[in-house]
Amino acid sequence: MRSVFLESHNMKNRAGGLGTFNYELIKAIAKKPLTDLEICLNLKDPQQAQDEFKDIFKYKKYTSLQRHAFFRIRGKFDVWHSMNQNTKVEPFSAPKKYILTVHDVIFMEQGNEADRQKNVKLFKDKLERADVITYISDFARQQVHTHFRVPQVEEVIIYNGNPVASALNYEGYTPQAPMDKPFFYSLGDFLERKNFMALVKMIEITDGYNLVISGNNDKSYGQEIKDYINQKNLQDRVFLTGKVSEEGKRFYMANCAAFLFPSVNEGFGLPPIEAMYFGKPVFLSNLSSLPEIGGDAAFYWENFDPGYMRDFVLQNLQRYHASPGSYVEKIKARAAFFSWDKAAHAYLELYRK
Repeated sequence: MRSVFLESHNMKNRAGGLGTFNYELIKAIAKKPLTDLEICLNLKDPQQAQDEFKDIFKYKKYTSLQRHAFFRIRGKFDVWHSMNQNTKVEPFSAPKKYILTVHDVIFMEQGNEADRQKNVKLFKDKLERADVITYISDFARQQVHTHFRVPQVEEVIIYNGNPVASALNYEGYTPQAPMDKPFFYSLGDFLERKNFMALVKMIEITDGYNLVISGNNDKSYGQEIKDYINQKNLQDRVFLTGKVSEEGKRFYMANCAAFLFPSVNEGFGLPPIEAMYFGKPVFLSNLSSLPEIGGDAAFYWENFDPGYMRDFVLQNLQRYHASPGSYVEKIKARAAFFSWDKAAHAYLELYRK
């Protein structure tokens, strides 16, 4: 039996992209035949996972000490899968094969120089360890090759799945924003690269619509947006819900007029395909991985001038409503293309190979 160790402690934060990736992939793997594999999960709360997955997996309790060389995880593993390129948790002894999953190397394009150099050293070490490198998008692969010398190892693109592909009842959800007029929706941590300010400035000159944005807004960029909303008296037009439950996210996506995502740097971008599940028109920036993810089922802004953004949205909403059937069919087909079942199959093939 082949032993596989999944460095999966980021699963603790399911509100973020890395936590979602860890949880959804592991959940999909749990549904597959695993009689030839012994898979161990490294988790901050192994009991919670064991309650859900029972004895399908073995479990290791994550502690912050594991990030230090002397306290690294001991034991011989056939496969070690580092599910996040930023984790500092590594094996004490080299496994037979080391798989590295890269979500992005955005740290090369933002932050201060000291932090960047720490991340560069960590990432270079991981590249040198890797026998196989998987990427969540071709953009992520290109980004790595632009900034780093990549060793001559197998490289595979395995797309994320769609987290809202399963049914969940959200009808009883009480929204934190008024539903008295049509609204646009967006979602994500309030980081500058998410570019939410562009949406606020767009809605400022857009009649007849509100804007709802969900996500952790406690950081400095969130405060900047709150200050702008107050300065421009947009409190009755722009609503920041903070972090939102799974039911809340689905409620807003199912009921919005359109999903807007003007991010300037994404390794993948899960929220757009989540909104596509509901057949919603999706508007994205034409930057980073987003055209790769949205394909021909999304609309793409070419710049972030508020007037241009507004006109582009309203004009394409008219086209959408003039022939909703054909648009919805294409949008839902794009959402269905991204499957955690397919992702799990691809990773299990790598473990076995």
